[in-house]
Amino acid sequence: GKRKIHYLFEDGKEMAEEYDIKTGQLISRKWREKNTLGGTGKWQVEVGEPTSPLLGALDSELITESSSNPIFMRKDTLSSFQWRIRNLPYPKEVYSVSVEEEQRCCVIRTTNKKYYKKFSIPDLDRYHLPLDAAALSFTHANNTLIITYQKPKEILAAEEQLQKELKKIKAANSGDGDCKTQ
Repeated sequence: GKRKIHYLFEDGKEMAEEYDIKTGQLISRKWREKNTLGGTGKWQVEVGEPTSPLLGALDSELITESSSNPIFMRKDTLSSFQWRIRNLPYPKEVYSVSVEEEQRCCVIRTTNKKYYKKFSIPDLDRYHLPLDAAALSFTHANNTLIITYQKPKEILAAEEQLQKELKKIKAANSGDGDCKTQ
């Protein structure tokens, strides 16, 4: 039920995206670039579930972060960028979400000074679009803070064009699926 697209850029960066075949919705986007020695670096998750810290626990000598720490992740919808921060138990009135136009980022603050986070919107940076405070909203439910930023019309048009292009691409493994065994 997923379509995976892998991009290789001239500057050595790689991007892998996964889309839901039925809805065309972006499920995950990861970036990777060459490290200083020319080898491939680790994948940096931009959209989707972050890689599980439990998988990397063996190389960090079995020291892991608490499972009750806030988990920050991005999960987009067709019309908006959306971030979810799990494990935030405070009521909605405690949170303040604002736009810092000079630093081109969004800031989450709590009045009880228990949580603070700055994050940028790489999609807006790639299209050189300004941040709009009116497009930003948030809600809180089930110990999860959900921040929504409505996509500008330029990005919606570009994504629609991209979906048209992706539909034209033949999948690498879209053969008849006939396996020859001996």
